[in-house]
Amino acid sequence: MREDLPSTLTGQVGRLLDFLSVERGLSRNTLEAYRRDLLRYTAFLASRGITDATTVEETTISQFVGHLSGIEYAEGRRYRASSVARALAAVRSLHSFLLREGETKEDPSAGVSRPKVPRTLPRPLSVEEVSRLLAAPPDADPAGLRDRSILETMYGAGLRISEAVGLDVDDVDLDEGSVRAFGKRSKERVVPLGKFGVGALEAYLTRGRPALARPISGPALFLNVRGGRLTRQGAAKILKGAARRAGLAKRVTPHTLRHSFATHLLEGGADVRVVQELLGHASLATTQIYTLVTTDRLREEYYAAHPRARAVPRGA
Repeated sequence: MREDLPSTLTGQVGRLLDFLSVERGLSRNTLEAYRRDLLRYTAFLASRGITDATTVEETTISQFVGHLSGIEYAEGRRYRASSVARALAAVRSLHSFLLREGETKEDPSAGVSRPKVPRTLPRPLSVEEVSRLLAAPPDADPAGLRDRSILETMYGAGLRISEAVGLDVDDVDLDEGSVRAFGKRSKERVVPLGKFGVGALEAYLTRGRPALARPISGPALFLNVRGGRLTRQGAAKILKGAARRAGLAKRVTPHTLRHSFATHLLEGGADVRVVQELLGHASLATTQIYTLVTTDRLREEYYAAHPRARAVPRGA
């Protein structure tokens, strides 16, 4: 937290973050997102002379939401509604925590309206595009074997990028064809990998990782050129390079592979609850957004192929 913030605010946020880390088991990335949003909030409070979050009123929180919605965080760039909604969620976590701890008698954030966030559907790759992407990394050197294996693993098991780079060698079972992933709140799940993923990992473990390994490598599965654990940024760079070599004009992010994994399973007839388990979603509603993607695709195929879908009736 910033040194110029009142110590009471700093302490309140610090206790919340400790609670979220220890009691709720939130990931480091999620905790950092909370920290950034709460820093903006407490700086806003301090600018208005508020030194204790237990004295905040509902109107102040509404003003904070309006403030975020109206300012530019960089020249010509404003916070999206989803970013403002996320910040409000962090603020609500702080005030509900203080209420639960008995430090205040009411939660001033409870009545603050959440910004309306437009629904955006995931944009998956087609099966053909995924095939081109996964075939893009060269397999003639250790780094290329690593690149192909991490992309095959992310798509084959539907992993988040943090889950993929967090894998250890012992998390992979090539005989069973599965990986053990640790998702949000350290929730463990075992996911099938498929023969292409198994093949890529087998080649990497045999001919790639031994060449990259150094004394510092430890149990990490995917290594960088210095022998350390591959970072999220490093994995994203690998994906970006593969997309460029594959000639994909659209924007491809690590989550694009996860979106594609879910969409292709549903299009292939998988039950949505099975996909929920494979993705490690706590809520079925999170998974069901992918059913909307497949419904939209069905409509596109229908209107493109059915002879009477778009024809104008005679006499109309």
